Amino acid sequence: MSWMEELADCYSRVHKQYPGEPLMLVSDIDGTIIDMRYFVLSVLQSYDEARGTAYFTRLQSADVTVHENKVEQLLERVAVPASERPDVVAWFLEHRWQEDTILNAQRPFPGAFPMIRWFQLQPNTSVGLISGRPERLKNVTLRSLNRLGEPYRVHFDDELLVMNPGEWDQDVETSKVNGLRHYQTEGYHVFAVIDNEPSVLEALAPLAEETGTLLLHANTIFESQGDSIPRGAARGEDYRLTDLVPGEGALPPRVQLVWHGVNDQDNLRQFIVSDVFWAEVDVRRDSAGEFICRHDSFEARPALPDEEWLTLDKMVREVAKHDRGIKFDLKGGKDVLDRVLKVVTDEGFPEDRLWFNGEIETTREEGFRRIQTEHPDAIVQCPVSWLSPLIIGAPSEAHRTLKMLTSWGINRLSLNWDDHLARESFDELVGWGYEVNFYKVPDLEAFLEAVLLLPSSVTSDFNFPQWNHYGHGSGEHGRRFTYSIDTEGSR
Repeated sequence: MSWMEELADCYSRVHKQYPGEPLMLVSDIDGTIIDMRYFVLSVLQSYDEARGTAYFTRLQSADVTVHENKVEQLLERVAVPASERPDVVAWFLEHRWQEDTILNAQRPFPGAFPMIRWFQLQPNTSVGLISGRPERLKNVTLRSLNRLGEPYRVHFDDELLVMNPGEWDQDVETSKVNGLRHYQTEGYHVFAVIDNEPSVLEALAPLAEETGTLLLHANTIFESQGDSIPRGAARGEDYRLTDLVPGEGALPPRVQLVWHGVNDQDNLRQFIVSDVFWAEVDVRRDSAGEFICRHDSFEARPALPDEEWLTLDKMVREVAKHDRGIKFDLKGGKDVLDRVLKVVTDEGFPEDRLWFNGEIETTREEGFRRIQTEHPDAIVQCPVSWLSPLIIGAPSEAHRTLKMLTSWGINRLSLNWDDHLARESFDELVGWGYEVNFYKVPDLEAFLEAVLLLPSSVTSDFNFPQWNHYGHGSGEHGRRFTYSIDTEGSR
């Protein structure tokens, strides 16, 4: 069992044991949330820039294998002349905890902030921080953490950060024990503590045993002598949401889930046996004029001699029979829209189970306006990742374009999760009051990160064997996900 699975089990037990009580996960910062390798690298490279040297220009974060308090050991390995090492160390000590360095030279471990976001979303649950940094750095530490946490919608308040009342390296273990007691005195039931220093966990062990608190060792780079951790503590280094979130039923109910590309019988079967409400189907015409479910155009990928596909009529009937919602991705112009609107009318689909998605260049203004007129309560969506540079760089221009789109009847905007501006665009759009969908979410870990941002909806292939979802994908570029069954003892 991984350390995140142990944390999930601990939280589940405590949540049932103490219903309605305020619960808390406590975490260290440096070496636990913050990957200090980037911090060390940044300060050393600033020395090169200031002194006109090139000792650290090719140094990578993976090359930093020592604790920030033992940086002189790193200098030996990168061949800094012995005569110059004292100057480098002095520079490092002087600049490492300056405000600019704290704000701009720190990066989180992958998954650390999504893990925190998960717990911050849980009922009656908080995440408290205990740091060995001196109290005088509290304000800049909060600013730094909240800046880093912004893309994950993670925020820390002043009262949930306990700092060291002493100076650097002064009674760190004692200050952390006192920090844990502080949160307990404030009325929190602390169910787990994460720290990267074994010596801190050893100091916390008696109190943790007394209160039934799970200790977790972030197995990163640490300064303590030896690497033993208290008995019963869990150890790990990967903050995997897939190990933490128990299943689909634990997700925020306000986020609509959409099974992408239900274009074939296998995918339809998997969708029907799931609890996912929305099925997305790609609608286009074949060479014979039949309306079918197929992602790729025949120009981009000609039909294979034995290729089979579902007809639009059959797909709509199946989804209707199982009382689910259907999202039409319109892969064509007026003829496709005409047929889709006729089929849903003939089938008697209620408004709250209808969703239309179209590209602006194919559905066009008249198509969107027609959808809105005939189905005023349906979800009407278009992709807008192309608008992200304006959303971020020229918001007044973006507002004009968005106002035009909403006047056509578009009431949901879709962002490509893989786009490097997706998170920032999402924050702006939500702040402006728009509903947002994420699509092209590649795997379960990314899916969970997307859902925890609380968009209106997330569209995914649901190729999540961990959750017994075996989505085959939309067939884009002719590709499908395949699965195999391993029997015990087989290879």
